[in-house]
Amino acid sequence: MHSGPTRTQPLIYVVDDDCIIRDVLRDFLEGEGLSVVEYGTGEAFLSDYTSVGNACLLLDSRLPGMNGLELLQDFRSSGHTIPVIMITGHGDVTMAVEAMKAGAWDFLEKPVTRRRLIACVETAVKASRRRATFETEHRSAVERIARLTPRQSDIMAMIMSGHPNKNIAADLGISQRTVENHRASIMKKLQARSLPDLVRIATSGIADPSNPHM
Repeated sequence: MHSGPTRTQPLIYVVDDDCIIRDVLRDFLEGEGLSVVEYGTGEAFLSDYTSVGNACLLLDSRLPGMNGLELLQDFRSSGHTIPVIMITGHGDVTMAVEAMKAGAWDFLEKPVTRRRLIACVETAVKASRRRATFETEHRSAVERIARLTPRQSDIMAMIMSGHPNKNIAADLGISQRTVENHRASIMKKLQARSLPDLVRIATSGIADPSNPHM
């Protein structure tokens, strides 16, 4: 079992039933200083996988049992968001299109060249790091926003829409001082130091973390 969500070095999962292909991919990746964990079947990978934030998955499209597309769909439906690079046969356009629709980050055609593989993996790993940071910020923002009262949530939404305190007070039928007090409380609960900070936190809280190309 490969556990622990925090890694300083990227972890590359390779799922391919061909041990020769796995060896080639491992040599390419380890030659760049990347850590590699390999599996011969999709079922073995899924049973062993523990969510990590700094990783990507190289997945062969043609696997025995659960094929690559089925694994990808199951992986995404389980809420896992690391980039998945599908490895397809030469000219297998249909599989490539289906993989992208199912949430693949990119696809590689066999035979896979070292240069293309490393470029694709490096891009995916950078995206994985960004996503891990985004998901942490998203969770934190959601927790902070949940502390707001319904009235404070309404006022925050109006602030986000650019309404000044005077207009907010008129629209809600309350005094401008009350709006100012609510606004100060919102800033405190969200731990926002400025209006731009408030906007950033609120935006992070409502953004969709499930987008595979985030």
